[in-house]
Amino acid sequence: MTHNIWIYIAVMAGVTFLIRVLPLTVIRKKIKNRFFNSFLYYVPYVTLAVMTFPAIVHATQSTWSGIAAMAVGVAAAYFGADLFKTAVACCVMVFVLELFLVR
Repeated sequence: MTHNIWIYIAVMAGVTFLIRVLPLTVIRKKIKNRFFNSFLYYVPYVTLAVMTFPAIVHATQSTWSGIAAMAVGVAAAYFGADLFKTAVACCVMVFVLELFLVR
């Protein structure tokens, strides 16, 4: 069993290393393709959204209060609220829903 764990760790380290080093060594000149540039531009945002969305929904006692807080946060951010006001609005939404509706 222990021997397999070390193989798994070595494979994961190799894959991680190749993913980070291979583009640096293979692509030497500036990327001029607009589609590929826009794809690379949005990768960090998509990764952050994919990691954040499940945490928002499952961080509360009820999935519905998490979804409602996310909707309030998106609406607050859309209408120009700063990060602090958006976070407070989300927290208040979760507090109110879980205080009165979740039992």
